[in-house]
Amino acid sequence: MEIINSIMNWVMKKRIHDIELFLKYPIDVQNELFAQLLKTAGKTEFGKEFGFKDIQTVREFKQRVPIYTYEDIYPYIEKLLNGQQNVLWPSEIKWFAKSSGTTNAKSKFIPVSQEALTDCHFKGGKDMLSIYFNNHPNSKMFTGKGLAIGGSRQINQFDSNSNSYYGDVSAVIMSNLPFWAQLASTPKLEISLMSEWEEKIEKMAKATIEENVTNIVGVPTWTVVLLQRILQMTGKKHIHEVWPNLEVFVHGAVSFDPYKALFKKLAPSPKMKYLETYNASEGFFGIQDQNNSSDLLLMLDYGIFYEFMPLEHIHDDNPPTVGLEDVELNKNYALVISTNAGLWRYMIGDTVKFTCLDPFRIRISGRTKHFINAFGEELIVENAEQAIKKACEETNAIIGDYTAGPRYIDAENKGGHEWIIEFHELPDNKEIFVEILDNSLKEVNSDYEAKRYKNIALEAPVIHFAQSGTFYKWMKKRGKLGGQHKVPRLSNNREFIEDILSLMNGNGLSPN
Repeated sequence: MEIINSIMNWVMKKRIHDIELFLKYPIDVQNELFAQLLKTAGKTEFGKEFGFKDIQTVREFKQRVPIYTYEDIYPYIEKLLNGQQNVLWPSEIKWFAKSSGTTNAKSKFIPVSQEALTDCHFKGGKDMLSIYFNNHPNSKMFTGKGLAIGGSRQINQFDSNSNSYYGDVSAVIMSNLPFWAQLASTPKLEISLMSEWEEKIEKMAKATIEENVTNIVGVPTWTVVLLQRILQMTGKKHIHEVWPNLEVFVHGAVSFDPYKALFKKLAPSPKMKYLETYNASEGFFGIQDQNNSSDLLLMLDYGIFYEFMPLEHIHDDNPPTVGLEDVELNKNYALVISTNAGLWRYMIGDTVKFTCLDPFRIRISGRTKHFINAFGEELIVENAEQAIKKACEETNAIIGDYTAGPRYIDAENKGGHEWIIEFHELPDNKEIFVEILDNSLKEVNSDYEAKRYKNIALEAPVIHFAQSGTFYKWMKKRGKLGGQHKVPRLSNNREFIEDILSLMNGNGLSPN
């Protein structure tokens, strides 16, 4: 195993030279990719409709092709789901990444081409390993197995005659991995792709306890569930007693900040490392490339052409976008992409901020639909994460999950925010926790601070301290267990708040 580890270490490091190329010539790499995308898709239904063969510049592209949301582009995707081809992209589309969309129950089906698998998702996975080995040359990752906590795969029911499939993006990737990658993974694919999440957790735990797991890839929320179940089954105090060679957790999909303290308890070894990635249904976008920073290096040669929409223009009829050459530091942008799977000027719903322009590094700042702005406070997920983190640190609390929404003005009360927070360890003092959270939001959001000034527009937040297991039960009730499903952090209405409170009151989980 040591020989295999050394060989894989050498192979992975070779890719660093290619990464250095787009670091040195980012604009050129993106422009060349843009031209290739249009040329490749010129004879598709979409390409003919918008005259791709006549487009010479990015400016012309923006003038001809509108920005698409999922609802806008769905008529084209529906044709693919029903077995038509050459609609958005010329190569065969037989895989779809299913996404819940997070802000509503409606599922999204994102087309995944072979090019997207090979040149984006797989390439991202290889680069993740390359960067990790480059930063940790003494890694022993390949002396053991990787544990991937993925989603589920199903036969596409939209066309009974087609040989097409859908599932969480992790399941789509796992289903198409080469045999050598599957040999280096645990558990077996039939367990990894199970759709019944509770049974899956049990089988994953039993199948992996005796393995030599050196690395884990997954969403923090569901990784915690698995690790806690394994500790229950084994009676061990922490996960290194089960897997002594575990060295890294690769995570994404949600902010890791609220989970750091919990993972330090579950995996307390000082040698334990964490690596963040930005891998969505629509593509693989970023990788943490520095040991001392969680900023994500924007990957520019994955078949994705990027545009960035200033967030203040998101509700314009024809919102402007800028390219890499014109982005500014610490400004919120909605991410707009054109891809080698046929998503054209597609707004994926994430917002990012640039933290560095040489090379281009970003942080995910939130979602275009995940915010609270019922009173003009413009609270985004990034604000909430920062405030939660500070409140936990100063009250020795460890958070599990949370969500928040507006509390509307009525005859007796002014408006405010209402939070439901589940803890693994409650704060030393609940009142102080609320106070710190409120003050921290004021520090990071001037609009919130202005509305809270002397309680003129907003009263102090109301926080429900939920019992352990509340969010798990709620996600189960919604059919959203496992895979890529995430607890929605912020909502501009009371739908989630009311639903969770109703569950808590009806199941003896009354808030503290």
